[in-house]
Amino acid sequence: MYKTQLLKAPQFKQQALNLRSLSQSAPCKKFGEIPLAPPDKILGISEAYVNDSNPNKINLGVGAYRDNSGKPIIFPSVKEAEKILLQKETEKEYTGINGSKNFQNIVKNFIFNNSGKDANGKQLIDDNRIVTAQTISGTGSLRVIADFLNRFYSSKKILVPKPTWANHVAVFKDAGLEPEFYAYYETSKNDLDFDNLKKSLESQPNESVVLLHACCHNPTGMDLTNEQWDEVLQIIQDKKFFPLVDMAYQGFASGKPFQDIELIRKLTKLANENKIPSFALCQSFAKNMGLYGERTGSISIITPNADASKAIESQLKKLIRPIYSSPPIHGSKIVEVIFDEQSGLLPQWLEELDKVVGRLNDVRQKLYEKLDKSNYNWDHLLKQRGMFVYTGLTPEQVQKLRNEYSVYATEDGRFSISGINENNVDYLANAINEVIKN
Repeated sequence: MYKTQLLKAPQFKQQALNLRSLSQSAPCKKFGEIPLAPPDKILGISEAYVNDSNPNKINLGVGAYRDNSGKPIIFPSVKEAEKILLQKETEKEYTGINGSKNFQNIVKNFIFNNSGKDANGKQLIDDNRIVTAQTISGTGSLRVIADFLNRFYSSKKILVPKPTWANHVAVFKDAGLEPEFYAYYETSKNDLDFDNLKKSLESQPNESVVLLHACCHNPTGMDLTNEQWDEVLQIIQDKKFFPLVDMAYQGFASGKPFQDIELIRKLTKLANENKIPSFALCQSFAKNMGLYGERTGSISIITPNADASKAIESQLKKLIRPIYSSPPIHGSKIVEVIFDEQSGLLPQWLEELDKVVGRLNDVRQKLYEKLDKSNYNWDHLLKQRGMFVYTGLTPEQVQKLRNEYSVYATEDGRFSISGINENNVDYLANAINEVIKN
């Protein structure tokens, strides 16, 4: 039987006891007794925005791209890919439990081999040390790996940065893991809290799972430097942590996907050196291809050896089958067409993505220039990367923006800058200046 830190024999007896205790936890006898769940904070912002009659209202809540007119877009390369599919697609059959093999290979080559630029990633692929499964976007991949770790990994503790995407904690808890925060951001300084980040990781038990944001940290937009990553990865080695990397925004830091994954390159090198023999990556094309509703993503697990890969792939299939049987195919087929050399769409998509990120950076700069700096330091806005700015505004100030100016954002002061454009940046800056002044 394959044995490693990653896989451990399931404790069937204990699992049975856990299931029995769940079934005895005083369930509701009638549907009328089911308590009302609180609304999702981010989606609730969108609902409130829709119901607001103020013509100047601004939605800065949901992290989905909008153009300079405030409208959602479809990448032209995606449209072209769909035209090709319309002409050439001959069936809508189920794909495999782990998804399309072609899609899996594209993900491996795109991320780990960097399309031929990363020798360490290529070595892992050649050695059959990467197991990739197509999933239901990034959230689906997070849930799959969380369930997998709950079943097979030696520790249920997962360390997540404070703050992090709110759904991280919900996904991990529902899968049976035990999330605990590690220091990441100092709100009083609007900057990374790197010294305490290292101390808090060093204080945790060996073999814990640790969640890392590959780039464009959500919600702060503050990423570690290459030198800081080296220090964190040394701690991970010393503590024998299992790294779980979430990469929802590849390309949104620099506009160039290959430049945004230095952390992945560092991890593939350490995997080849057997210093961090195993890690996992959750990835999505929702943002960088605009395939939000297509739910197109993947989970990749880097394993110690080819035999381990066989065991892990078999268990992934066994786990996925009773959840959703197999992933949707339309989004993955779009990805396959774009990466097909015959379509010629890959350079076009990369150029489109670069322009999208360029607009976001221009808007970030314009907002910064229009903000009053006489009684508040806004320099952190220019250090942050990606789709968000972490303003440092208090919940009371955010609420005042909503009540008095119809500006909708999350209570932690995270703004989705894709909701800002040339038509509303003056109004937004003035609203913020008034709130800060008062």
